[in-house]
Amino acid sequence: MLEYHKLNDNELTDLVRKSDELAFAEIYQRYWTIMYMHALKMLKNEEDARDVIQELFTTLWSKCQSLTSSINLSGYLYTIVRNKVLDLIEQKKTRSIHLESLALYLEEHHNKTLEDLTEREMMQALDHEIGQLPGKMRVIFQMRVKEHKTYKEIAEALEISDKTVKKQVSNAIKLIKPKLSGFTGWPLLLYFLSR
Repeated sequence: MLEYHKLNDNELTDLVRKSDELAFAEIYQRYWTIMYMHALKMLKNEEDARDVIQELFTTLWSKCQSLTSSINLSGYLYTIVRNKVLDLIEQKKTRSIHLESLALYLEEHHNKTLEDLTEREMMQALDHEIGQLPGKMRVIFQMRVKEHKTYKEIAEALEISDKTVKKQVSNAIKLIKPKLSGFTGWPLLLYFLSR
């Protein structure tokens, strides 16, 4: 059986072009949090950032036939996110406030592709640290990070209280936080996870 998590982006792109839903799910899993963090940095609004990322993956699936195997997938996804953020800002007519911070952000990262940024390395480090967590805590934290579930959804799925879920996530963050302190994006990621 094909192990999608071991495939590189180009191999996954080839499979997605053939409408392989499992390859698409792997890309979604691999890039959701990274892209969400970029959208959140630009928009400063969690709900808007989630909407942008939902649109990102809807767009990716709808355009999968036109993807080429040589595409830089991370750069392609980042470009879609950036364009969707600009569209959203335009729609909300809050250009003057947001475009200033967005222009500054884009200026700082002008010549960098997503691969040059540390978010992917941070996510790999985070995956490693999650794997080191004790059993129940690891399951809860994975549901929060990988499945993007709310405290309530996790509590219902595991038949435990919201308070227990919140405490386990908080404890996991305390264990992981020192290990990620070398990455510039970790405070934003941990803020998102603790919400």
